[in-house]
This record gives sequence, structure tokens and C-alpha cells, in this order.
Amino acid sequence: MASSSMSLSSLRNVTNGAPRPSIVSRRSCAFDVDSFLNSAGFRRRVVEFQKHDVIFSQGDPSNDVLFIREGSVKRTVVNTAGKEAIVEILGPGDFMGEACLADQPVRRATATALMPTTVLVIDKHEMTRVLHGQQEFSDRFLAYLLARSIRIEEDLVNQFLNDGEKRLARALLQLARYGQQDQPQRVLPVISQELLAEMVGTTRSRVNFFMNKFKKQGFIKYASGLRGLQIDGSLLSVVQRD
Repeated sequence: MASSSMSLSSLRNVTNGAPRPSIVSRRSCAFDVDSFLNSAGFRRRVVEFQKHDVIFSQGDPSNDVLFIREGSVKRTVVNTAGKEAIVEILGPGDFMGEACLADQPVRRATATALMPTTVLVIDKHEMTRVLHGQQEFSDRFLAYLLARSIRIEEDLVNQFLNDGEKRLARALLQLARYGQQDQPQRVLPVISQELLAEMVGTTRSRVNFFMNKFKKQGFIKYASGLRGLQIDGSLLSVVQRD
């Protein structure tokens, strides 16, 4: 099971039914988190990764927080038997590794770039200093964590109560930032059906069947010579279906 994660200012709005306003989007968007993190008074490193690069591995020391500026990242976990599962898909505006702020000593998952990705790496002591000293940033960061917790609970409900077709439709809408106030990304890089199958907990053949069905119904289409996947808002009808 996995889910997509979008921007800090407009978080997962697609639930089992219609889109809902997010915790953060109801607040003023005057505070620009990305600009703040790039300000001269904030100590951080800018690191670029290519597609398939491992950003950090499960079991690595947990010493810093990462903020995704561009690109897309998948987080995976492997159990003692060697079975791997996707935890979530993250994108621009998302944080990773924030558990280090609660003294988690090692990474609990592996983060891998799904496309060229740029992240800001912030030492946990610097992150703690800024959270204590910048009230507005602290408020936004807390709202982000709360919204993420709510989304994870919704993902569990979605996984157990909805069929594969609904789960896939919801995942595609989330990846396309549907219902969000910060200029939704309607065209996605083409994502492999194997990855989508892992995300929604079904087989590749079922994903292929549903994707073809969505295409025939006009919910999705491949753009620019199969270089992009365009998501139509009408796909929401699948999620809302009884």
C-alpha cells in the first residue's frame, strides 16, 4: 500500500468521496515555505539526484530532515523476509526524515528518486532551532504533519474498504494534485504499471485492465508520444461511485 504526497500548502484532498479542503489550504498562503527554506539565514544543503538514485536507505543514521523542491520520491520498506512494500510517493513541498526530530536513530524506510529530484537537506539541530524561533514556519510544519497523519488514516480506510479500481483512481487523482488550490499538475510523467500495482495493492494485469478502461471512458490519456499521462477531473466519478 502507498499513497502520493503533494505540496505543503495544499495536501491530499481526495477522500473516499468528493475532494475536501485540506488543513493547510484553509489558512493564509502568504507564508512561502520554499522561499523561507532558501533564505540566507537558514542553513541547508541543496542536493540533486537522478532517476533511480537512492537518497537514503533503511537503517541509515537519521540525522537530518529533507525537503523536496522538485521531482518525485518513493519510500519503501523491506521486512526481515526480504519483502518490499511502497510506503508512499512524495513530491514537491513534502518533507522526509522528520522522525529524527523525535530522536529516531535510524531511517525506517528507503527513499528513491523516481525522476530527477532536488532536495534541501537540513540538519536536525538547525531544523529544531528554526521551529523554535519561527512561529509561522512552526505552525505550517505542524499543520503539514497533522494533515499527513489524517491522509495515512484515510489511506488505510481506502485500502481495506475500496476495490482495486477505486484505489487506482484515487491514487491517480492524488498524483495529479486534483482538488488542490496550488495549480494542479494535470499531466504526470508516465508511471509504470508495476509501480501503480504496488501502490494500490493489486496486480499489474488488473492495473492494465483499469487503465485501459479509464482511457476508453476519457478519464485519462497519454500525451506527447507517451511521455506524459493526462488525468481528467471526471475520474473522480469512479472514487465517488457506490
